[in-house]
Amino acid sequence: MCRLMKFSGIIPPVPTIFKDDGSFDTAGMALVIDHLVSAGVDGMFFLGTGGEFSQMSHEERLEVAEFAVRYTAGRVPVLIGTGSTNTREAVALSRHAQSIGASGVVAINPYYWKVTEENLLGYFSAIANSVELPVLLYNFPALTGQDLYPAFVKRLVDAHPNIVGLKDTIDSVAHLRDMVDIVKGAHPEFSVFCGYDDHLLNTLLLGGDGAISASANFAPNVSTGIYRAVKDGDLARATALHRTILQLPRIYKVDVPFVGVVKEAMKACGLPISSYSLPPAAPLSEEKIAVVRRVLTDAGII
Repeated sequence: MCRLMKFSGIIPPVPTIFKDDGSFDTAGMALVIDHLVSAGVDGMFFLGTGGEFSQMSHEERLEVAEFAVRYTAGRVPVLIGTGSTNTREAVALSRHAQSIGASGVVAINPYYWKVTEENLLGYFSAIANSVELPVLLYNFPALTGQDLYPAFVKRLVDAHPNIVGLKDTIDSVAHLRDMVDIVKGAHPEFSVFCGYDDHLLNTLLLGGDGAISASANFAPNVSTGIYRAVKDGDLARATALHRTILQLPRIYKVDVPFVGVVKEAMKACGLPISSYSLPPAAPLSEEKIAVVRRVLTDAGII
């Protein structure tokens, strides 16, 4: 086992940029990567929920992963989403991520079947055993239908030294607290990230490690500001920025899936990218784009 990297801070779940014909837009993707690196993020997570992995073919996922690692060129750590409904595919994608030089992989649980705990243990164990890379678990029960509860996560971490962290996309401070207490309590180097923007401050105060949340793509200064303020002991500044970030989750209700919303928000903040998203996502109407801009204006982002 190689020496494993510890992840912390603000790691945006990066949108995948497409041309209007649905093909991968490498120029647009490069623009986003450069923007986020310049904004001071602590890493980037490609092919997550907001990266539209669930709408992509296997080959498209390989293409995006290869470009992301190659273009980022070690400027910040690169995490690649490799979860699947299919254990064999998840293993193959994880091995591919390792072969191209990714910093780690992020694995969501299968999101069609609800499986027994032993079968779920087998799924994550197969991924962890297939690579020497750090593995982060991705808990998003609202979409998978099955929670990765803290005692189960601890069981996995006890068994696999390369399972090093978790993105907890759940609207529950208690869940985050228990993840910190139970898993991080037993394994202090384990990283706990919130997936919802408005839980960042709570996560840090509970002893967690940061956020992997969508607003870091269009308002990275807010989440990075909260993270650095807490690290510096400046709770007054952290609280002021927290008031801003509390207003942002309204934006995700504009459309479902919200992938196009995030891209429109990035455009509204001055990034000249295409907002095309893969079906079943559809282009936002002018009315919805206006709502996106209004949320950003109300929050003082634009």
